[in-house]
Amino acid sequence: MKKSFYSFLLALLPGALATLSPGTLPAQSPTPKTFDTTGIADLKKAVEAHPRDLNAHQDYIKAMDIANPGLEPQYEKWMKQFPGIATIPFALGHTYCNHESPRAKPWLLKATAINDTMSAAWSDLSFDASRWGSEEASRTYMGKAAAAAPSDPNYSFYYAMDFEFTDPAKWHTMIYDLAKRFPDNERGAQGLYWMAFRSTDTAEKIRVFEQLKTAYPPSKFNWSSSGMQGLFDVYLSLSPEKALALAKEMGKDGGWPEKTTLADNIVKARAYLASHDLKAADALLGQIKAPRYSDALELIALLKARLMDAMDKTAPAYDSLSLLSAKSPSDELYQALHQYGTKLGKNTAQVNADVLTIRDAGKKPAPPFNLGLYTSDGKASLSDYKGKVVLLTFWFPGCGPCRGEFPHFETVMDKFKGKDVAYIGINVFPEQDAYVVPFMKGTHYSFTPLRGTSEWASQTYKVRGEPTNFIIDPDGNIVFTNFRASDPHTERMLELMISSLLPQKEPR
Repeated sequence: MKKSFYSFLLALLPGALATLSPGTLPAQSPTPKTFDTTGIADLKKAVEAHPRDLNAHQDYIKAMDIANPGLEPQYEKWMKQFPGIATIPFALGHTYCNHESPRAKPWLLKATAINDTMSAAWSDLSFDASRWGSEEASRTYMGKAAAAAPSDPNYSFYYAMDFEFTDPAKWHTMIYDLAKRFPDNERGAQGLYWMAFRSTDTAEKIRVFEQLKTAYPPSKFNWSSSGMQGLFDVYLSLSPEKALALAKEMGKDGGWPEKTTLADNIVKARAYLASHDLKAADALLGQIKAPRYSDALELIALLKARLMDAMDKTAPAYDSLSLLSAKSPSDELYQALHQYGTKLGKNTAQVNADVLTIRDAGKKPAPPFNLGLYTSDGKASLSDYKGKVVLLTFWFPGCGPCRGEFPHFETVMDKFKGKDVAYIGINVFPEQDAYVVPFMKGTHYSFTPLRGTSEWASQTYKVRGEPTNFIIDPDGNIVFTNFRASDPHTERMLELMISSLLPQKEPR
């Protein structure tokens, strides 16, 4: 069974439910009980003896199983037997929410009708509303959770993050306020991390990462430690000397010795190139290795190409950048590639053709599909999209990373309106089918949702987790995969990937 988005969120801060402010959750036993699943009658008696004990409810629900048709009638009966106890409907609604079940909402609303200060219920309603595609309702519910428990940084964090795409100015203000109010909590560090990570302004990105470092010592806060890796990457491209100083300061844990070596080597290599000591630069760059999936991969490739060109090896420099551009295109690679191509007497069309040849060598036929539509009783086949570039994503409504990626995909797709580009999302979790149509209507996302299963996705497209993304060319071949869109840089890479498969000139 897939890890729920609710569990994903809680995992960001271990023990989040257990550490919420007093009154946030109903009373619970100190230690969850162990039981024989055949002893349902005893578990029922335990609930009736202590109807406010959330653990007693959770034991009973687990033994009954949420698919049991007798579960909801029993809770309806208990609500009549114990009026005024919000724990009763909350226990069932909370379980449904944790299982990403569309049945969560009415039970959670019953809980808040009894106790409108039950912040955990409002929080669950917020998560559930996101699955229904109602971001406005999600913000409203999380706002109620934050108001009911103003000293709880978890709800304040989630509420602030709800404004990232709808009101960026307010989002910034709320994140700064979060950091000010909770200087000793990971949530404050987490807010600054995401603000820096998502910033399109390099100067702002550096400023916020540096503030994160000062306000939340990386040795004490995990999100600050992660942020320093982001700051290192920015420094490395702009001022390797600063990256080197940061890596040394961070110490010997978390891969920082390797980063120290990397930054030191780049500083030296740039100095050798500047002084035209090509032999020393060649010896050093031949030893440099970047961490896998690191932003430094492109930086190192450009340095090595610069060295080869200086050594009158422009053709190998061109070939190396052609290979990288075919897999992970960027404006920087595009510019350098055309620079070396010009020296070799190649025009723009020839350079593009060389990259296309490399891409063609690595492409493979996309597995065909014929899947049901959510918008009608019909089906859609991959063959229906022949002649179009297809952005294909595997998702499910409870997938937080999927929902986090969709706004970035949408930004890119807006640039291809009227072009031969299709956008398809295959839901792999049929248990969440009820969410799909409301989600599409609520968010106005432009992808065509199709019906799938995790088993089919795994067997056919080798999907191992969601989101998993593919770009398929007009002839039905997979050209790009293993990519994400989470910030302006990766948005641009996706834009260039799609553009490279269209007959039009790449957007500049």
